[in-house]
Amino acid sequence: MRIIGKTTTYQGKEHRSITGRTVRIIAVLKGAATQNHNPDADDAYLSSDEAIVAAGGVSADDRVEVLVWGEAQQRFSFVSMDPLATDLACFAHLAR
Repeated sequence: MRIIGKTTTYQGKEHRSITGRTVRIIAVLKGAATQNHNPDADDAYLSSDEAIVAAGGVSADDRVEVLVWGEAQQRFSFVSMDPLATDLACFAHLAR
């Protein structure tokens, strides 16, 4: 399953300014939605589909780094955001 480069819709409330907007996935921050997240772990930042699969895929405990589509600019922003994985339409089924 292709994850990196996938476009989907942000459906959460944490980042209200992008609710309902199209985003492109550029990385998975493994376990970043947990209190004991270690950002220095080898598998903390996954930027390839192969690395995501090797780490067990995307879960409700992850955050996903995304770029937001800018309608006016007709391109994806160069500024990224890191919403909860479950706040993206493509991962909403993972919500607990």
